[in-house]
Amino acid sequence: MPAPLVVCAGLATLDTILAVPRHPAAEDRVVATELALAGGGPAATAAVTLARLGVPTSFLGAVGDDEAGAAIRDGLEREGVDVSELTVVRGARSPQSAILVGAGSRAIVAFPGSLGPLELGARALELCRGAAWVHVDHVGYGAVPREARLSIDGGNPIESLDLEGVALYAPTERALRERFGSAEGALRAGAELVVVTRGELGSVAYARGGEIVEAPGHPVEALSTLGAGDVFHGALLSQL
Repeated sequence: MPAPLVVCAGLATLDTILAVPRHPAAEDRVVATELALAGGGPAATAAVTLARLGVPTSFLGAVGDDEAGAAIRDGLEREGVDVSELTVVRGARSPQSAILVGAGSRAIVAFPGSLGPLELGARALELCRGAAWVHVDHVGYGAVPREARLSIDGGNPIESLDLEGVALYAPTERALRERFGSAEGALRAGAELVVVTRGELGSVAYARGGEIVEAPGHPVEALSTLGAGDVFHGALLSQL
């Protein structure tokens, strides 16, 4: 496999996805109309998106030595993602989620597994330093070298987040507001480029030099928003 242009570091999960006509209430019972087993996780989903778009991509993360971990690894490999530095933790359980999807909305029950904090080996750190981009989520953020050209998925809280020298910060509108107040606040904190996702309204990019580019959303009949932001991040990086 060619050297990766993009390295994605962070969470990889195995998701059980059920399509439901409505979300159940407490003590309720709903019959699912569809069921699928698929890989998930913000960084892993972005990696798959990049690979599908023809970008050489490596995924750095960890799984347990259980059936779920094997399924996660196999799924990434089938998509053409390099998993040579995916760590298998002996005796650990892999992260999994049960996801209910219905009427354009979702509900998630997440099992975090028992992996512990992500730690990268020497070759994984080398891959980061040699890549055009290193894209991280809340799990991968603390593991990668700061000198890498960082893209940060800001959709999930990162307690120690520091944007100084960060090439791309990509939060949801809500996450941006809660953490920095505005895109200008994130730029003042050190980000070079801030791209804010706004759901059906599309996205807006704010550059440190003052340029603002808006990409409006396109009207669609949304069956599910599951993974939409993660796919967006992968597609965005494929064009930068």
